[in-house]
Amino acid sequence: MRKKGILGLLAVAATAFLLVGCGKSASSSKTTTITVGASAVPHAEILKHIQPELKKEGVNLKIKVFQDYVLPNKALASKELDANYFQHVPFLDNWNKENNGTLVSAGAVHLEPIGVFSKKVKHLKDLKDGATVLVSSNVADYGRVLTLFKDAGLITLKKGTDITSANFNDIATNKKHLVFKHSYEAKLMPQFYKNNEGDAVVINANYAVQAGLDPRKDAIALEKSDSPYANIVAIRKGDKDKPAIKKLMKALRSDSTQKWIKNHYKGAILPVTSTN
Repeated sequence: MRKKGILGLLAVAATAFLLVGCGKSASSSKTTTITVGASAVPHAEILKHIQPELKKEGVNLKIKVFQDYVLPNKALASKELDANYFQHVPFLDNWNKENNGTLVSAGAVHLEPIGVFSKKVKHLKDLKDGATVLVSSNVADYGRVLTLFKDAGLITLKKGTDITSANFNDIATNKKHLVFKHSYEAKLMPQFYKNNEGDAVVINANYAVQAGLDPRKDAIALEKSDSPYANIVAIRKGDKDKPAIKKLMKALRSDSTQKWIKNHYKGAILPVTSTN
């Protein structure tokens, strides 16, 4: 009887071990790992903020930081990434056009108001005749830049100009004969401003914040919140309905995350809910 009892206990223990083992296997099989490419600020910071929430939802979020606007779309198209988060729709459309790409937006998350910075004047309208304005080589942002100068009454645009695809050739009148130089990497613009180069420098909010600038206080002109240039999460065509991507977007666009963006960046980065 004692031998049978011991054998019985061993059988129960073995069964329990198998059940625990199976339970772990089942649990781990529910975890999906996705890699998202992002600019350091604010994109990677926002993604890091939602990592714990996604973990609870069975998504292991890995973040790959990029320091430029060139490589993230290439990495996504070549399946090195599952998504990227650094750009707006006009930039994505332009990239697809130039690279025969098929990347699509999974949804907008926040707006980074582009701004004009200057150590020489306090207001955009105060720029002197023939002033030099330094702009990045990012063609997709040219419409945003032109809008700032148009709203300040410094330029007009040719009739029928589509602002999302506009460039400096679309300027109809330029009453102060401003000179727009646009051959620089976007990440270099804060340094040009700090070195007092040019009469004004146009800087994307992510690079401004990363350089310790506060666009709300330091910019002499700032993009309005109704801009069509909200930053999106980009994915490969056909991936929008993948469960992990849906969970990613739900976490990014949740009320709590959007509120965190607004509070954490103190208005320098705007949640998409305030732009819709």
